[in-house]
Amino acid sequence: MPGFELRDKAAVFLLAMLVVLTLVEMILSYRENRKFYQKRDTLNNLYLTGLAFCLNLTVKGATFFVLNFTWQFRLFTISNPVLYWVVLIVVQDFLYWVLHYTGHYCRLFWAMHVTHHSSQHFNFTVGFRSTVFEPLYRVFFYLPLALMGFNALDILYAYLVTQLYGNLVHTQYKISLPKWYGYIFVTPSLHSVHHASNIPYLDKNMGMVLIIWDRLFGTYQAENLPEPTRYGLTHQPEDMGPVNIIFHEWRALIADMRQAPGVGTKLKYLFKPPGWSHNGSTKTARQLQKEYRNRR
Repeated sequence: MPGFELRDKAAVFLLAMLVVLTLVEMILSYRENRKFYQKRDTLNNLYLTGLAFCLNLTVKGATFFVLNFTWQFRLFTISNPVLYWVVLIVVQDFLYWVLHYTGHYCRLFWAMHVTHHSSQHFNFTVGFRSTVFEPLYRVFFYLPLALMGFNALDILYAYLVTQLYGNLVHTQYKISLPKWYGYIFVTPSLHSVHHASNIPYLDKNMGMVLIIWDRLFGTYQAENLPEPTRYGLTHQPEDMGPVNIIFHEWRALIADMRQAPGVGTKLKYLFKPPGWSHNGSTKTARQLQKEYRNRR
């Protein structure tokens, strides 16, 4: 079908553009001695990308089936093609924000999402540093789209387009953008905040394409600290080997649950935000940010 062929060509073009931009950024970084890239970190990014890609292929059929099955129970349809795609992209981006927020405020999901944040660098390849297990549960966050009358192929295509945009904002190079742009859309500067371990920056700017969700729900933060932006985790794992980089937070979570008294407390470690502890030995991002504000 002509429509599918056009979409395939567009997807290939966008992917090719991203690869070219990544190579250009890498070359410029080395030529200008900016040290945006580090060999082992880049290899880790490619390794995690490969794992996520393989898992995506494995569950692709199930993802399509779940979305297509849910689509049978659609509540309405949008006949205007322009409105159809605008609503699909906007609502999909909002549901991604919900997915992303869950990944930061529920430790069970953080144990899977943490791999994306474990790099101490910020470059285009970090955008590919995937949450390896996300394909197993992402589809359930997008079921409302099927109920709204969007078919499975369009949902998957919309996700690809917004994901590619999300990759493009993983750069430290300063890009001149009009002031209004940052009020609506995610920019590299705003997304660099999201990858930072500076306390005021923790759990901020979760949008993929639109920053308006963060402005609406209180997770917005401009890049405005006097000290340099530090990338990575507040407590970086010592072992950045290929296995530990995926499972280190799972090990920490299991250890916390084992030492927790009672079933209720153990479950809180699963569903409370990262850093929550029953005895106050560790603190959540919000607790750390409150202490930070009180010290100023």
